[in-house]
Amino acid sequence: MENFLQQLVNGLTLGSIYGLIAIGYTMVFGIIGMVNFAHGDVFMLSAFIALIIFLALTQLLGLASMPVAFLIVLVAAMAFTALWNWAIERVAYRPLRGSFRLAPLISAIGMSIFLSNFVQVVQGPRNKPVPPMFTDLIHLTDGPLGVTMSYKQILIMAVTAALLLGFWFVVQKTALGRAQRACEQDRKMASLLGVDVDRTISLTFVIGAALAAVAGTLYMLYYGVVNFTDGFTPGVKAFTAAVLGGIGSLPGAVIGGLLIGLIETFWSAYFSSDYKDVAAFSVLAVTLIFMPSGLLGRPEVEKV
Repeated sequence: MENFLQQLVNGLTLGSIYGLIAIGYTMVFGIIGMVNFAHGDVFMLSAFIALIIFLALTQLLGLASMPVAFLIVLVAAMAFTALWNWAIERVAYRPLRGSFRLAPLISAIGMSIFLSNFVQVVQGPRNKPVPPMFTDLIHLTDGPLGVTMSYKQILIMAVTAALLLGFWFVVQKTALGRAQRACEQDRKMASLLGVDVDRTISLTFVIGAALAAVAGTLYMLYYGVVNFTDGFTPGVKAFTAAVLGGIGSLPGAVIGGLLIGLIETFWSAYFSSDYKDVAAFSVLAVTLIFMPSGLLGRPEVEKV
């Protein structure tokens, strides 16, 4: 029972990171109907940005307070990653918006390869270790196999919950959220009614990148190491989470991320960890076969 509870904590922590990345996929798909396959590499880029800023604060400037350093790193990584994704949308996606459906997809794959190779050239192919942060543990149960929770796990779940609540408020209660929902339903009609479609799409990319930057910073904090290949596997798992929850559904992306995190963690605990990725990706195949619209997704209606 204690092992089950420990893996539950670990799975919810990992799933929180996947859920933050999955929101970026589901937001872009919901508005422009495109799967942004570069989003995983934007997440990887944000982890490196967070690492560079953290090292500059602690080693060059001598900042000793970890909470202050983490807060500065989080905000700065969100800002720089959002700027990167804004530029990507303007250069790689906006010119192709009116072309045939495969053109933006091909551009997204090309941008993914560019970002991965760019980070490899600039930072090198080796793993980049991160100085430990928030290493203290809380013992939830006693005993040699007691359930523990680290401060960084609490931080990851708390930050994720706060950001998701704030983002839900933005989508449901603000003018930007209304514009996003209008563009999701009918971009042409939204434009005729005065919605700035290009600005709305750009801001959607910016918000998605900011959430990916939070996930990248938390990923760096949780694992303590980053690599230029870190964009592919977490990115594909986050896409799997978005499809599982129902791509286009924000609550579905979060639920899908938590489920993928739990599946991966429990599989590693009770079966061979060599096949944990197979177990996670098998969920995608099963979902597409039996529930093409996902858990909370709506069947796509063909407009005529």
